[in-house]
Order: sequence, then C-alpha cells, then structure tokens
Amino acid sequence: MTETQRSVLSAGFSLAIILAALFVTQRFVLPLLWAAILCIATWPLYRRALRMLGNREILAAALTTVVAALVFVTPLVLGLTQAARQAPALAQLVASANTEGLAAPAWLHRIPMAGEAVYNWWQATLGQPHGLAHLLQDSSVGHMQSASEVLKRVGTGTLHRLIDIGFAFLCLFFFYKDGKALQGQLEAIGSHLIGAQRWTLYSLKVPTAVRATVNGLVLVGLAEGVLLGIGYQFAGVPSSMLWAAATGVLAIIPFGAPLAFGAVAALLVYQGNVAAAAAIAAWGFIVLFVADHFVRPTIIGNATKLPFLAVLLGILGGVETLGLIGLFVGPVVMTLFVTLWHEEKRFRHAPPRGA
Repeated sequence: MTETQRSVLSAGFSLAIILAALFVTQRFVLPLLWAAILCIATWPLYRRALRMLGNREILAAALTTVVAALVFVTPLVLGLTQAARQAPALAQLVASANTEGLAAPAWLHRIPMAGEAVYNWWQATLGQPHGLAHLLQDSSVGHMQSASEVLKRVGTGTLHRLIDIGFAFLCLFFFYKDGKALQGQLEAIGSHLIGAQRWTLYSLKVPTAVRATVNGLVLVGLAEGVLLGIGYQFAGVPSSMLWAAATGVLAIIPFGAPLAFGAVAALLVYQGNVAAAAAIAAWGFIVLFVADHFVRPTIIGNATKLPFLAVLLGILGGVETLGLIGLFVGPVVMTLFVTLWHEEKRFRHAPPRGA
C-alpha cells in the first residue's frame, strides 16, 4: 500500500467516525450549538469569575452558568408565566375559532378601498367552521377541537423546548469548565490543517462575530421588548407582560418586532381603541428605527468590520437556511468570508518572492 493510499484511507476513517458521532448525537446538535454560542459570547465573564474565585474552575463555571441562565431565561420564564395564566382562555378562543369560525369585526367595512374585500375574505375563511385549519394548512390545527387539545399540543411542544434549553445550559457548564483544554485542541487541529498563521487569523474572528451578534441582536431585541412593553402598559393592552415578552423574542429577528407591535395595534383597533393603536404603532416604529438604523449596525458592524449589507445578508440568510440558530451562524460565516476576501486581495497584490 502506497503512502497516498494510506493517507486517503486514514482520512476516510476519520470522516466516518465524525459522521457516526454526528448521527448518534443529532438530537442534541442544536442545544450543543446554542451552548457553544453562549459560551463564546460570555467567555470574558467566565474569565473574570475565574479570577475572582481564585481559579476554581468548577465554581466559576457553575456561577457563570447560573448568571447566563438568569439573563437569558428570565424573560422566557416571565413570558411563559403570563402565557400559562392566559392559556385556558386563549386555548378556548383558538378551539372555538377553529370549530365554530371567527366572525369578522364590523370595522373592517370602514377600511378605505380594500375594506369590503377584506371583510368578504374573512367571512369566507376565518368565519367558516374549521377555516383556521384550512388557512394555516396544518393538519394538527384541524385536531384542535377543544381547549384541552390545544393545551396538550402546545404544552408538549413547550416541554420539548424546555428540555433542550436545560441540556444547553448543562453543556454550557462543561464548556466553561473544559473550555481551555478544548480551545487548545482546536488550535492544534486547525494549525495542522490550514497552518498556524491562517488559523490564528480566522479563529480570532469567530468570537468577535458571535459576541457582536449576541449583543446586537439578543440584548437590543430584549431592550426593544422592554421599551415597547412600557408602551403596552400605558396603552392598556391586555396581558401587556405577555405581549412584551413576545415582542422581545420577535425583536431578536430582523423585521420581527413589527409583527409583534402590529398585532398589538390590531388588537387595540379590534377593541375599538384606535388612538391607543396609533400611539403603539408610532412608538414601535420609533424604537425600531433607532435600534435597526443606529444601535445594531454600530454594535455588529464596528466589532466585525463588516459592511451593513453583509451583516443583513448574514442574519437573514442564516435564519432562512438554519432557523433561529442562523441568526448567529450567518454573521460568523459572513465574517469569515470577508476575512477570506481580504486575505485573497492581499495575496493577489503581494509582490512576487525575490522581487
């Protein structure tokens, strides 16, 4: 057997092991990715805790994990608590809307030009029994004949997500505790594969991109939820805490916040409170304009040295391809791509050796 054949067989053997490991652990790949993103984003906090606690790795890892859980899970818990309080009434509304139909509000007639068409569409779809199931084109909705069935299905999905979140924070603890050794192993493998200089160049870009994306998307999105939640409270929106939590989650995704405060404004209009609906819409657009045009581009673009278009394409393309996790993977990929682009430009313009 030649050395080339031996190298090919060795590479195939290594690839087979990697694929087998991914196949066995595929159910937990997403929580592992979330844990890795949180670990990278909060690594400076862990290093600070490690110094404060006299290099006690287990204690520092546990403390940082708890702090990260409080910061990221508390809004979710508040939203779930409010949702649980409203769940019976909401479930009964969904079940009734599906089985009996939802009557079109009379104010639809007053919408200029398109009012009559919207009213007729509503009556032909949502106003008919099981119209909600046909509209959503989801067979599971058709089975929601009662409030208990709605609660069962929603509760099962929520339980699965909570298990994933718990496993992600368990992995986060071990990433903190063993992070230094893992980093050394990755550096050794990366340096062996692409060279130490290139590995250093690219590996330094990933943590910067992840931290900038977390700050620019998650923290800014939660801040939008808080500001709009204050507006909901003043406007007298029912279940304003629940709507604020939903807004904070949706605001993490670009163009997600308008869906939230737009739904709140529509609810107020449905209740006949047009002035409050207009105020919520105006306040929402002000908060959104400041966040999307000044705060987020500054945080993400300045840290990653990416043009705004590259940031936007990375975020939207990541969400379209990978779902919510793509919010963070997309900007990292675009950062590495721009780094490669500049590296190739330097290579093309570098003088030939010996010149």
